[in-house]
Amino acid sequence: MNKKTVRDLRPDELRGKRALVRVDFNVPLDEKGNVMDDTRITAALPTVKFLLERGARVILMSHLGRPKGKPESKYSLEPVGRRLQQLMPGVPICFVESTDSDEAQKCTRDAKNQVVLLENTRFLGGEESNDPRLARALAELGDLYVNDAFGSAHRAHASTEGLAHQLHPAVAGLLMEAELRYLGEALSQPKRPFVAVLGGAKISGKIDVIENMLPKVDRMLIGGAMACTFFKAMGLETGKSLVENDRVDMARTLVKRGGEKLVLPDDALVAPSLESASAAHAVKRDAIPKDQAMFDIGPVTCARFQREIEAAKTVIWNGPMGVFETPPFDAGTAAVAKALASATKRGATTVVGGGDSAAAVAQLGLESAMTHVSTGGGASLEFLEGKTLPGVAALDDRN
Repeated sequence: MNKKTVRDLRPDELRGKRALVRVDFNVPLDEKGNVMDDTRITAALPTVKFLLERGARVILMSHLGRPKGKPESKYSLEPVGRRLQQLMPGVPICFVESTDSDEAQKCTRDAKNQVVLLENTRFLGGEESNDPRLARALAELGDLYVNDAFGSAHRAHASTEGLAHQLHPAVAGLLMEAELRYLGEALSQPKRPFVAVLGGAKISGKIDVIENMLPKVDRMLIGGAMACTFFKAMGLETGKSLVENDRVDMARTLVKRGGEKLVLPDDALVAPSLESASAAHAVKRDAIPKDQAMFDIGPVTCARFQREIEAAKTVIWNGPMGVFETPPFDAGTAAVAKALASATKRGATTVVGGGDSAAAVAQLGLESAMTHVSTGGGASLEFLEGKTLPGVAALDDRN
């Protein structure tokens, strides 16, 4: 990675300085405002602690949800501040109810042995339009800028991209560094065999990933409902399965181009509907009944995918194999997750690309069994597509 990180900063660039850190605290809250999943908060702690240990004053900012450029109480970061305080009991957390105000400026200047958490950046009208004036106002809150919000790095917003042009040094945090290292190395210098596992509902959301990765991988395993669009392209009956009819020709082209690299399911777990999961049964891919739909890969495919994954040296996984929230249609996703865990144990590099795949791994309690689980669904997807992430591109280059 040719971008500067917090590790590259000299002691005098940190001691006593205000480190304005963009984190990704976009976490789910329940009706009472309690944090339901603090994965993204805990993922930011190494950077916060790194800065505190080197004498920096830490000011955190994040977005939460989709307020329309003005304050909405249900999207306040105050509950996140409470959870952060529980996770860092020895450090006072000061929550500021605004972001680019005089009050926020005073708080950041007065901060000594505490962490300041500013209110939701999306309460500000110019955040999502990347307003340069807002970026300049935010720059007044710090002496250096740290972007540790990989999950928002694909957005060119004032707090993720604009600010990096206004405040220097502008460097990556430890989480951002890890995300770029694991995803970057997996794509640019993978140990082989290199296997990509792609799932999810729609081929349209993964076309650019397939296009970018197909030349690089040794095998590309396709699961999820998107496999049904490939089945249709092969002239197979897909019943009531989700098929993107406008992508069938493209799927046909990818089948031809992929050759032996592209591995499609041999069988499917089908049922008349999700509600009639008790009627689920496995059929060969050329025997999907007209009145039923595929909701998961079948057991033969599970075994085949597991063999491919366990023989790999590098694996990238993005997208579930079925409707994993509804048993028994979670079997395919669980099989892939367990195969990745097994491959990791044997020395393979395994990277889970955020989103539903990360949620499934968490549900199975296998996060620590992977080399890296990405915190950014959309960002990791765009990275795998080969796109430049604005929030990364704007950071200072290493000399």
